Amino acid sequence: QVQLVESGGGLVQAGDSLRLSCAASGRAASRYTMGWFRQAPGMTREFVAAISWSGDSIYYAASVKGRFTISRDNAEREVYLQMNSLKPEDTAVYYCAARQGIVRTAPYEYNTWGQGTQVTVSS
Repeated sequence: QVQLVESGGGLVQAGDSLRLSCAASGRAASRYTMGWFRQAPGMTREFVAAISWSGDSIYYAASVKGRFTISRDNAEREVYLQMNSLKPEDTAVYYCAARQGIVRTAPYEYNTWGQGTQVTVSS
């Protein structure tokens, strides 16, 4: 079983950048597809980005494409989400998630989740 711990959230201004990290531990952690999701107050959890274990397959939500970049370092067992040109509507709790198999974008396809990290973007 994989365990996930996110870090890197915080309070920033619109237009700023932030990098989230997700540390994975456990058996074969580097072989999992990893995803980033977010949930704003009163909203359902939504897909942000995902990357296959090899890094060959990457998907982004339309709302973040061109601004966010997902990457991973399998040697360090970490996944990153570089967020540039942040907007107030990016404000949410960001979650890292893992699944075995190919990249998927629906939250229910992921069976392991971190505790989340808050990102707040002020206007």
